[in-house]
Amino acid sequence: MIFLKTTSEILQLITSSTADLEFSINWVDITSTGATPGSTEGKITTATTTTIVAAPAASTYRQVKSASIRNAHATNPNIVTVKKDISATQYELTADITLNAGEVLTYMDAIGWIKYTSGGVPLDSAISFQVDVQKFTSSGTWTKPTSFTPKAVRIEAWGGGGGGGAGASLASATVAKGGGGGGGGAFVRAFILAEDLSTTETVTIGLGGTAGVPGAAGAAGGDGGGGGTTTFGAHVTAFGGGGGRGGAISAVVTGGGGGGGIGGAGAVGTTSGGAGGLPTAATNGAGGQGVTGAAATGTTANAENGGAGGAGINATPTAGAVGGSSINGGGGGGAGGSHSNIPGIVAGGAGGRSGIYVAGGGASVGTNGAAPTAGGAGGNGTSIKGGGGGGGGGTTVTASTAGGAGGAGGSSGGGGGGGGVGMNPGLGGSGGVGGVGYVIVCSW
Repeated sequence: MIFLKTTSEILQLITSSTADLEFSINWVDITSTGATPGSTEGKITTATTTTIVAAPAASTYRQVKSASIRNAHATNPNIVTVKKDISATQYELTADITLNAGEVLTYMDAIGWIKYTSGGVPLDSAISFQVDVQKFTSSGTWTKPTSFTPKAVRIEAWGGGGGGGAGASLASATVAKGGGGGGGGAFVRAFILAEDLSTTETVTIGLGGTAGVPGAAGAAGGDGGGGGTTTFGAHVTAFGGGGGRGGAISAVVTGGGGGGGIGGAGAVGTTSGGAGGLPTAATNGAGGQGVTGAAATGTTANAENGGAGGAGINATPTAGAVGGSSINGGGGGGAGGSHSNIPGIVAGGAGGRSGIYVAGGGASVGTNGAAPTAGGAGGNGTSIKGGGGGGGGGTTVTASTAGGAGGAGGSSGGGGGGGGVGMNPGLGGSGGVGGVGYVIVCSW
């Protein structure tokens, strides 16, 4: 795929002679509200550098879907090179390719570059363009490809998600709290020239934060653990999310874990939301900001590349405390179910997601009642999004009944859900473990 992601990124074509070239490029502009197709066509009759796809507008991703570059001259060849220009720094997307009279160089999204003869016959061997992809779900070693000589390497990394806090255990007519949701792990992408990397690089995958452990009967729940840091050599670091606070046996705030940032890990929740990793955003974040965990529902705990904040619970609990979401990082875990001072059931909330900037909508919250259930597990991440947050566990006011466990965070940095409240001597539900980190390394 070829993306232009900022207003300083353009696609250029370098030509070596005056042999006539004709080009046609089709692309799609992607925004938060939809997708708009567009195209660029033109002719080149000089040895020059030509912008064939302009930069997108602000807050827009321009994805190149197809391209056709044809030597329209009757006899003369032309050597062409396609490059991506980022703030006046150029990166070659193809080698120097000789197009003889009538030959065509094409690009198709998900297929790549192919050269054709003037009669339309593919000349696959004419283009030296090979790709190596190595994926890491556990720590290991990246090895530079030897079957071809790569020029560039792209690394995508996610830190581990924070674990959810355990729910409290209490049978009296006193407020008792479910556990807070764990914060999501941060997402980091880097583009590095292959010559700047060693033959091998150590890859360390951040573990998911540990699940909060229930306390004794009649006691508060334990905090969730922080997610681990993911690294690619000394070049790329993605920090983990903070653990959710364990549920209290009094009317105090249960803080969600802070989301990991590009400069630091998220903090564990306390009687307020855990601080987001540096550079910290107190509410909805942008860029690589880690977002501070919520002190209630996570509607303002969303992130862009940082991890989302985990859900918290008000001092006087209210139903439906969902985890924050992140466009690229891990989603926050939902809060576990609580009970009021009647006591009465106060439902927990769903986990947050990745790939969107709207809280909740992820893994489901557990059911409440005489047999409370665990929250759902967050969805696993892919190459285009992080892991989802686990759902909060269900709660109960049935005597001697344990609370439901929080759901596990999805791999690629999803935060674990908080456990639900149990009725003493029934214990609170365990928190959900945070999602493990992830690394993808693409060389070409």
